[in-house]
Amino acid sequence: MIPVSEALDHLFTLAKPLCTETVPLNQANGRVLAEPVSATRDQPPFSASAMDGYAVPSEGVAPGATYTVIGEAAAGHAFDGTVSAGQAVRIFTGAPVPQGAGHVVIQEDVKRSGDKIEVTDRLGKGLNIRPAGGDFSQGQTIDAPKLLRPSDVALMAAMNIADVPVTRRPRVAILATGDELVMPGETPGPDQIIASNSFGLQAMLRDAGAEPRLLPIARDTMSSLKTAFSMMDDADLLITIGGASVGDHDLVGDVAAGLGMERSFYKIAMRPGKPLMAGKLADGAMMIGLPGNPVSAMVCGQVFVLPVIRAMLGLGQAPAPQNTARLAEDLPANGPRQHYMRALVKDGEISVFGNQDSSLLTILSTANALLVCPPNAEAAPKGSEVVFLPI
Repeated sequence: MIPVSEALDHLFTLAKPLCTETVPLNQANGRVLAEPVSATRDQPPFSASAMDGYAVPSEGVAPGATYTVIGEAAAGHAFDGTVSAGQAVRIFTGAPVPQGAGHVVIQEDVKRSGDKIEVTDRLGKGLNIRPAGGDFSQGQTIDAPKLLRPSDVALMAAMNIADVPVTRRPRVAILATGDELVMPGETPGPDQIIASNSFGLQAMLRDAGAEPRLLPIARDTMSSLKTAFSMMDDADLLITIGGASVGDHDLVGDVAAGLGMERSFYKIAMRPGKPLMAGKLADGAMMIGLPGNPVSAMVCGQVFVLPVIRAMLGLGQAPAPQNTARLAEDLPANGPRQHYMRALVKDGEISVFGNQDSSLLTILSTANALLVCPPNAEAAPKGSEVVFLPI
């Protein structure tokens, strides 16, 4: 058995960043920016009013000052003229500040009578003008790689970027194996269960920016597994679930080897999830063989598969992000394998569920964290700071 950190190193060696493609701006959210993009204009492209009010020259603005209103400026409709001493232009938020004006007196700070205004003693200190290029200037870049959020899409739109270079989504084929499995909605036999791992992993991978698809369930025969492997098509990554242990019916490793897989490792010093294998298939695709227990498969998805997807997307080679919290109760000593314990974090404290059986999806569904207990860790008292993976 190898430690988790070594297994991740092996996986990162197998996981290669994918190529770049260009997508329309309205499809860029949630994608990974693959190359820097630059603004084609200044924002704002002109000095603009930050408030509704009156644009006046900079000099002489004080309570009691009077002005004659000579025109109006609105967003999209600039005042075509120059503001001179003693003159004002009625202006609205977002409108270009007229030539000659350097101060916008907000409408609440003036009294108006006809075309005359007088500044009141409520005059504030600000100029109420957004300078040209105050947000960004032409040529300013958004660096890559970067996972794009709605705010990034809004920024690129303002920069007049219509097409965005992004990393291609990893194509992932998910293969559940076992005579005991049937699909949700089917009626299982007396010795069968519903396939759940593949659907949980598919959701996890879709959220991570991959394109996952489910292959038909493979039965515990060499011929069925070979047929299933042949259906992975152009997948960058094949994830198998179950059949990776050493029982008489665990055939995934043998079939993969027979099809040319170069195994990188097998078995990890962790719980849940010890029987995990990985390697590269003959066509160059990466393969990860996950254990069949529901919680084991989902935990391995968090610990190993998600970092692999991030590496393929060009987001770097790093373990899953970790946080810290303080124990809400005493934690017993750990054995020789790194233990990912289902837990609940609330108000900075973490509570571990009493039953950590790797078949209990109800507990995993309730948990929002995996407490990471290192190999051979000593017992930790209540209040100790521990590390966890948010899930």
